[in-house]
Amino acid sequence: MSLRDQSLQASESLGPWHKGERSLQQRLGVAEKMESQGRRVIRDFMPDQHRLFYAQLPFLLMGAVDEAGTPWATVLEGPAGFAHSPDPKTLRIAAKPSPVDPLGRSLAKGSPVGILGIELPTRRRNRVNGVITEIDPQGCSVTVEHSFGNCPQYIQTREVCVPLASSAPCDPSIERSATLDDAAKETIAAADTFFVASYVDIEGDPARRSVDVSHRGGKTGFVRVDGPVLTIPDFSGNRHFNTLGNLMINPRAGLLFIDFPSGDLLHLTGTTELLLEGEEIARFQGAERLWRLRVEQLVRRRGALSLRFRFGEYSPHSLKTGSWT
Repeated sequence: MSLRDQSLQASESLGPWHKGERSLQQRLGVAEKMESQGRRVIRDFMPDQHRLFYAQLPFLLMGAVDEAGTPWATVLEGPAGFAHSPDPKTLRIAAKPSPVDPLGRSLAKGSPVGILGIELPTRRRNRVNGVITEIDPQGCSVTVEHSFGNCPQYIQTREVCVPLASSAPCDPSIERSATLDDAAKETIAAADTFFVASYVDIEGDPARRSVDVSHRGGKTGFVRVDGPVLTIPDFSGNRHFNTLGNLMINPRAGLLFIDFPSGDLLHLTGTTELLLEGEEIARFQGAERLWRLRVEQLVRRRGALSLRFRFGEYSPHSLKTGSWT
């Protein structure tokens, strides 16, 4: 048994949650309930339903960590079946980040990753956290450590209007900055969706690193921009606290904003702060807490996504209708 397997086995004996997640669950008085629920819904393999789900997707989200310890979120795309599961413990992805992607040179055998499969027309989503155990020019294989589903809350429906190109789009020019420029602020102000990567080294041990990538959604403008700082409402959810639990221990996060009509990608990374109480929370209707990201790096890749999407039917049950006051 490898050192990582021994470490994971030890952590499983303590339950499905690390101390950051448990801290937030205890704060809400749901820790005991979530301990039981977590053991029931978080698996170390993919059920057949999830395996079939990934095989029909045209894209998925990946979170990983670069050589400097910085988390980034990115998107991978391909024809249906580019992500498939040859067995319940394995997710094979026939795609890799472009060399100019923030993660383009960071993935290797042994890299922990978070995977989010999301089907925008139906608002279905499932998650995998695991480690890359094979990598080659065509893609990589991820061995599953945690697999679980998420509810469809706060997902805006979208339909593909331009299918995947016959060949991947050429790498556009890359724009980099240490802060937000006006174009980035406009992208964020127009967004109803973004994705966030975070990670934690369990008990400070890099051999037990766990990476997660998740979806955040709300009404257009739900992310407030103040100079280089983003303020994001956190709504009632499944009480897993995968992202905020990670940020309690390790306050670094990577955000990805997708311009769905143009295929532009805006990658951000920086340091976070959690706001668990205070009058500011009441300034966003429906928020239970807030978190902030101070942007430290920006990477813009225009037209990097081949797929294009159009806005789908609006569902009052999918998005919070509140706004900043």
